Amino acid sequence: MKEKTQVADINRSLYDFRYDEDENDFLESGITPEVIREISAEKGDPEWMTEFRLHSLEIYNKLKMPQWGPSIEGLDMDNIVTYIRPKKRMQTDWNDVPDDIKETFEKLGIPQAERESLAGVGAQYDSELVYHNVRKEVAESGVVYTDLESAMHDERYAEMIKSHFMKLVPPTDHKFAALHGAVWSGGSFVYVPKGVRLEIPLQSYFRLNARGAGQFEHTLIIVEDNAYLHFIEGCSAPKYYEASLHAGCVELYVGNNSTLRYSTIENWSKNMYNLNTKRATVGEGGKIEWVSGSFGSHVSYLYPMSILNGRGSRAEFTGITFAGEGQNLDTGAKMVHNAPDTSSYMNTRSISKSGGISTFRSSVVVNENAVGSKSSVSCESLMLDDISRSDTIPAMDIKTDKADIGHEARIGRISDEAVFYLMSRGLDENSAKALIVSGFAENVSKELPLEYAVEMNNLINIEMKGSIG
Repeated sequence: MKEKTQVADINRSLYDFRYDEDENDFLESGITPEVIREISAEKGDPEWMTEFRLHSLEIYNKLKMPQWGPSIEGLDMDNIVTYIRPKKRMQTDWNDVPDDIKETFEKLGIPQAERESLAGVGAQYDSELVYHNVRKEVAESGVVYTDLESAMHDERYAEMIKSHFMKLVPPTDHKFAALHGAVWSGGSFVYVPKGVRLEIPLQSYFRLNARGAGQFEHTLIIVEDNAYLHFIEGCSAPKYYEASLHAGCVELYVGNNSTLRYSTIENWSKNMYNLNTKRATVGEGGKIEWVSGSFGSHVSYLYPMSILNGRGSRAEFTGITFAGEGQNLDTGAKMVHNAPDTSSYMNTRSISKSGGISTFRSSVVVNENAVGSKSSVSCESLMLDDISRSDTIPAMDIKTDKADIGHEARIGRISDEAVFYLMSRGLDENSAKALIVSGFAENVSKELPLEYAVEMNNLINIEMKGSIG
């Protein structure tokens, strides 16, 4: 197969397929108490969840739209469908999944990835999980991996869900967190018992097929002490001309001396507003590792937060962003040091092309009692033409002088001297530029879990050998 040598925009054609939806399955668009009650009734929520949804709606109506990032004026919430009834209840046998949905995920490589390299898989289509399965030996170890709603109705986990749900990300956090609290649907629940190390990853994949709709899945992961988990999240959608919305929520609880790696590859279409919220709390000696690849959506607001509450806890964020034509990707990470001897590290690369805008925001907070803590931020941005833009916006709030804090940022364009040097060695101009971009991204992109899931190669669409595109 001939290798690509031109630096092109990310190719999303593989994901730009869709199936017709029965609009009778759509709830009324807009955000009203009647719609919220109908969602709650459709899902058979316990009383506390119905009250939680309605209270979140009250908060949503009081809060203002975010003003700190890219414009989201093109998002008309009155036209967003917040819930689509599933064609069939969630299945644990792939053969029982409806044919059109099954074909969608087969094109994306989900069943093959499950067979070859995953301990468990969840697949969400529009508003609900359509498939969830976990290997027998994983379940026998005590690991729970199921959809959040089933767990909420299971007496073994109901109180655990109630005591953790939206406690890290309360509805008062911002307007779209409140929206999520009101209309959330789908998502995964993972529980890893004390002392269990799950060496093979779990994966959830989220596909939004319907036009003019929103997806509001909630992921809740609890990793007890002395345990390990790698969780992979993938996202995609076909292209429409109406705005779509993704306002999911991720809450991660990492126990003492445990490690959780959370990898995300998102390739939303260019009509998507990706307003996602992710947050982790880490106990003594624990570690959270974020690995993030952002290649899709029209506008993104995405800033995973790590709250280091235990002595010696650690957080790492590794991210890569590619902003092409018509994209304004505002991404970053937040680190909060609440205990002594904690450490955090951010390492990001961003590429912008064809007028794309990439913004990286970092926030580091070191509180008074976090003595002996360390934090380092390294962000590099590369612009491939004269019409693109890249910004770096750091924020640091250091409340003790007994901490070691560092920040490094570089923004630039491809050097004419570097291109000339490579051309003098026999490469043409496009090949030289592609080689430079590949090298620029490699130390971050190599952390992405390509070796675990076949579909990751398609979603990232970065050929490490000679090109991006």
